[in-house]
Amino acid sequence: MDKTLEINFDGLVGPTHNYAGLAQGNLASKRHAGLISNPREAALQGLEKMKASADAGFPQAVLPPQQRPDMGLLHRLGYRGAPEDVLPRVGSEAPELLYAACSAAAMWTANAATITPSRDTLDSRVHITPANMQSALHRSIEASQTARTLQAIFRDERHFAHHSALPSTPWFSDEGAANHTRLCAHHGGPGVHLFVHGDPAPDTLAAPKHHRPRQTLRACRALARQHGLSDQQTVFAQQHPEAIDAGVFHNDVICVGNGPVLLYHERAFFDERAVLEALRDRLAARAEGQPLIPVRVPEEAVTLEAAVASYLFNSQLLSREDGSMTLVVPGECESDESVWMTIQNLLLGGNNPISEVVVRDVKQSMRNGGGPACLRLRVVLNEAERQAMSGQVMLDDALYQDLTAWVERHYRDRLTLEDLADPQLAHESLAALDELTTLLKLGSIYPFQLEPGTG
Repeated sequence: MDKTLEINFDGLVGPTHNYAGLAQGNLASKRHAGLISNPREAALQGLEKMKASADAGFPQAVLPPQQRPDMGLLHRLGYRGAPEDVLPRVGSEAPELLYAACSAAAMWTANAATITPSRDTLDSRVHITPANMQSALHRSIEASQTARTLQAIFRDERHFAHHSALPSTPWFSDEGAANHTRLCAHHGGPGVHLFVHGDPAPDTLAAPKHHRPRQTLRACRALARQHGLSDQQTVFAQQHPEAIDAGVFHNDVICVGNGPVLLYHERAFFDERAVLEALRDRLAARAEGQPLIPVRVPEEAVTLEAAVASYLFNSQLLSREDGSMTLVVPGECESDESVWMTIQNLLLGGNNPISEVVVRDVKQSMRNGGGPACLRLRVVLNEAERQAMSGQVMLDDALYQDLTAWVERHYRDRLTLEDLADPQLAHESLAALDELTTLLKLGSIYPFQLEPGTG
C-alpha cells in the first residue's frame, strides 16, 4: 500500500506582522499599507487553519517564523549597536529600511523553497532549494534562514539533498513553489513539474506593462537541473502579462494544481493551448497514463480583477483518500457573487474530483496579499522520509495547544508601523522565538542563538 503523503508546512505568522505595503505588484499589500495589524489574531488564524486541516485528515506541519527585526541587515547597512540604539534611529532616518527589517512575509511559505519528491529524482532523495526572493529587499533577507530551518527539519542526508539558493540577481529571480506545480496520478506516483515564469517568449514582445515579473525562465530551468528533472518531466510556461499587471505576482494567485487537476483562470498562461498540450503529453508518458483534468474558469465567469480580489485560485486543493478533493478558499470568496456562483456551479457542479469547498478566515494574511495557498509549502514524503524528519513540527492536538498558548503569551494584539521602532518589540520577538525552538525541538537555528549579540 502506498504510504506516500503530501504534507502542508504552514508558516507561523511572526510577532512583527505588519502592513507596510512593501510588495511591488501586490495590490492587496499596497491597498492596506499603513493599517494597524493584529499579530496575535494573524497567528491564531493561521493556527486555526492548520488545525482544521489536520482534523480533516490532511497531514499538517508548521514552519517557524524568521528572526525579526533582522538586526544583521541593519548592521550591514551601517547601523551599529543594540536595538535600543538602532531601531529608533532607523525609524527616524530611513523608515523603509525598518519596515524591511521587520517584515513578517516569511509566513508565506509557498515562497520558501522549491521541493521535488524522491519519486521524481535521479538519486531517490527529496531535493530542496530555498528561494532567493531577490526581487524585494524585505524578502531577499529570508533565504539564509529558510535554508537553516529546512536543513534542521530535513537533516538526514540519506533522504534529503539541500541546494544553495540560486544567485541573487535579476537573471535568476526565484520565488519558490508559488510558481511551481507538480501534477501526477497520485502523490506516490511519478510526477510532471509545471514551472511558470514571467519572461516573454523569444518570438513575441508580450510582457507586462506595469509590474515586473518575479520569476524568470532561467531560474526555472536552473531549479529543474539542480533537482535532476528531465525534459520529459517538466513544462515551462509563460505567465500571462495581463495577469501580472492585474496583480498576479505569483502563479499561485491565478492557478492551483493537485494530482491530475489543474484549476486555472482563462488568462493564467500566455499560450494556454500549448501549456495544456504539453502537460497532457507529459502526463500520458510519465504519470501512468493519467489524463490531465483541466478546470478552466473563463473571464466571463470571474474577471481577473475578481480573481485577484477574492484569491479564488490562491486556495488549497487537497486529496482525500477516496480520490475526491477539497478546495480550501479564503472567506473573501463568499463576498463576491460571481466567484461564489462559479465555485458552486462550475467547480462543485463540474466534471472534476472537487467535491467539497471549505471557507477559512485568514483576513490578517489576506490584507497583505496572502491566501491559504501562500501560507503553505507542499512536501511529498514517503514513510521512511517522514520517519527521518527532525524536530516536532507535525501538528497534533498537543502541539496546537502549545502553540496557541505560546502566541497568547508573546504576541501583541495591536501593532502600528511606528511600533516597529520600539526596542521592546525586538526583545519580545527574540524571547518568543527562543521558546519556540524548544517547543518544536529544532535546536539553535536563529542568528541570535548561534551568534550571541546578533539580536
